Amino acid sequence: MTMAHDAPKAGSQVGRSVPRLEGRDKVTGRAEYTHTMRLPGMLYCKLFRSTVAHGLIKSVDVSEARKVPGVFAVITIDDVMKVIPDPYYGPAFHDQPILAHEKVRFVGEPVAAVLAFDPHVAEAAAQLISAEYEELPAVYDEVDALTTKTYVHDVLKPAGTFADLKHLKDAKDTNMALDYRLRRGDVDKAFAQAAHVFEHEFKTQKVLHLPFEPHASIADYKDTGVTIYTGSQGPSFVRTEIARLLGWPENKVRIKVPFLGSGYGAKLYIKLEALVVALSMIARRPVKLALTFEELFYQITKHPSTFRIKSGVDKDGRIIARKCEVYWNGGAYADIGPRVTQKSGLTASGPYEIDNVSIDSYALYTNVTPAGALRGFGVPQLVWAYESHTDMMARALKLDPVEFRRKNLLREGRPHPTGTIIKDAAVEKVLDHVLDRMNWSKPFDKGTGVVKRGRGFGIAIKAVITPTTSVAIVNVSADGSATLYCGTIDMGQGSDTAMAQMVGEILNVSAESVRVVPRDTDVTPYDMGTLGSRSLFHMGHAVRRAAEHARDQLKALAREVGEPEGSNIPVRELFVKKYGMQAGNVIGTGVFKPDYIPPAPGTGLSENVTAFWMVSGAGAEVEVDTETGHVKITKLVNVVDVGKAINPRIVETQISGAALMQLGFTMFEKMHIDGGQVTNASLADYKIPGFHDVPVVMDNSHVDTNQSNGPFGAKGVGEVSTFCVSPAIANAIDDAVGVRLMELPLNPESVYRAIRAKAGKPLEDE
Repeated sequence: MTMAHDAPKAGSQVGRSVPRLEGRDKVTGRAEYTHTMRLPGMLYCKLFRSTVAHGLIKSVDVSEARKVPGVFAVITIDDVMKVIPDPYYGPAFHDQPILAHEKVRFVGEPVAAVLAFDPHVAEAAAQLISAEYEELPAVYDEVDALTTKTYVHDVLKPAGTFADLKHLKDAKDTNMALDYRLRRGDVDKAFAQAAHVFEHEFKTQKVLHLPFEPHASIADYKDTGVTIYTGSQGPSFVRTEIARLLGWPENKVRIKVPFLGSGYGAKLYIKLEALVVALSMIARRPVKLALTFEELFYQITKHPSTFRIKSGVDKDGRIIARKCEVYWNGGAYADIGPRVTQKSGLTASGPYEIDNVSIDSYALYTNVTPAGALRGFGVPQLVWAYESHTDMMARALKLDPVEFRRKNLLREGRPHPTGTIIKDAAVEKVLDHVLDRMNWSKPFDKGTGVVKRGRGFGIAIKAVITPTTSVAIVNVSADGSATLYCGTIDMGQGSDTAMAQMVGEILNVSAESVRVVPRDTDVTPYDMGTLGSRSLFHMGHAVRRAAEHARDQLKALAREVGEPEGSNIPVRELFVKKYGMQAGNVIGTGVFKPDYIPPAPGTGLSENVTAFWMVSGAGAEVEVDTETGHVKITKLVNVVDVGKAINPRIVETQISGAALMQLGFTMFEKMHIDGGQVTNASLADYKIPGFHDVPVVMDNSHVDTNQSNGPFGAKGVGEVSTFCVSPAIANAIDDAVGVRLMELPLNPESVYRAIRAKAGKPLEDE
């Protein structure tokens, strides 16, 4: 039995480097993004934003804005509450108002919205709005947030979604949005027995996702339902949350996602959607809000963090105790910060077998732009700390950094500190591959002049977000063509292509012949969201099951029409035999949700805390100019464990893209904040990597393994090569010039100051 159109040999789709299915539309400019969409009669929205970090709203004067010719309406929270009485949303806490309500909690928070048929008119009018505030004390630092008497929220309102937040319901006088604990063994006793104890503190800075398509949403409200066109990574969640806000059934809320110009976690959960829905309800017209690049600095960011790590090592070089305290700066609204706090926090002890572990991971409110998921879900911040810490211990003990790690690595079949057994996590294989690509065992020229050379590496592990659900549908039409319906958003990572390859593998057709339907919640079924490298594994299983269901029905149809077992009759002829003409469909469905045991309260222990483990390693060679502090990365090696690569070429581009993004966060990216105000909110002042920042040699590869519980032996790749870039470079700088930086970014000024301080000539003395 063969399908119509292109019918290659069975088993030939998975493992092919199929060009991206959507590539031609994108490179020819035909792809439509929310940012470029227009609807008939549509109004444009521009926002008036807070200029204070924390304050009571005394008054908002919109009178001058309303006088501007062409202005349709000027909206405040009072207008919103006439159509949505309880205007608060959020995935973890219902803490974020559609527009500022009674208080503002960060500089840049939306306070009022101007609607006009011309966006320039709306922008000019927004500049005429003024507000009066009674300023309140503000808190900006994550560690201060735990002890200060300045509270960002008067009372906490968990959304009810997550069991580990229920104890915070109605909590007052706190900035803590989650206090995650993991306890294994007897840490105090182990430290007392340790031959050596090391304690360090590391910090990471506030950085931006900076998707090149800024956030954009359009709402078209009618009494019978609302359609939202939006750049979202999680349309199923948006639908559920908008339905909750409106008190409507989900079938009255429709989310359509055009092409997405990247997201990296910035476009998860509700961002602009609740606001444009409220505005469309008030105006009774379609309303569009599209952010500028400057406004991205006031939407969502990565969590700054402070990580205090303490390790006890015995006389043989075994790590026998580790204590971690991680403080996450969540900004003014929780977003998904509590999940970052828990899901990354559980791996804070690293890829090492340590019998005695204590981890405290705190999500904290502060008066800065909210923080959320960003490509790694907190793990890059942790790896920066624990892999720098590991090298520092090895140096202090005069141990080889490779052998020190080998002695302590988590290996197959051994328990992670959570109690979950390590399975299909190629930790040592990845380490070996990094060292091989670095030629680590060969002599290395460290330089003798002004420019010193060094090299370093790191290794890391991450648990995938678990448990989550995905649903897929495969429709085989009467001519034998196949169509896939799934909710996974392809934001540039190539998921549509990979999913089509899986369908093609099972139905024995080429991936290019499979149509993947654009995301539309009225058409495409539920998916928890495109985040945390979960899609290929979770949706991949759902797609596989849907395709197998369709294939099994086709086999049953062949038996029904009298075809012998193993018949090679084209599928379209089966339908003709059945219905007497080209008619009918076969609909295959698939659902996937992995098994999971929630962490035990108090200890955080679980025998099944993750559906799969992600593993990566990185190595860096650098040249450091001792007279300027400038660091040139001459070689960057990135190695990941992805199981079996569904599309090897796309895997390679995913590895390089993620590594270069983290390189920016490592070397120079930083949001500078003064009194709560971002002072570099533009691409002129906030520097991202350019062509001259790309390492001279960039080596991206994956080890050949098999994820035994993965679809076709595969697992996700989107985040993993972000993990180890920062510590690999920091370790290389230390190797080159003997200075240890413990706060990102590793910019020339920081390196130069450290070199001068080591020489006993700190800059402050001049």
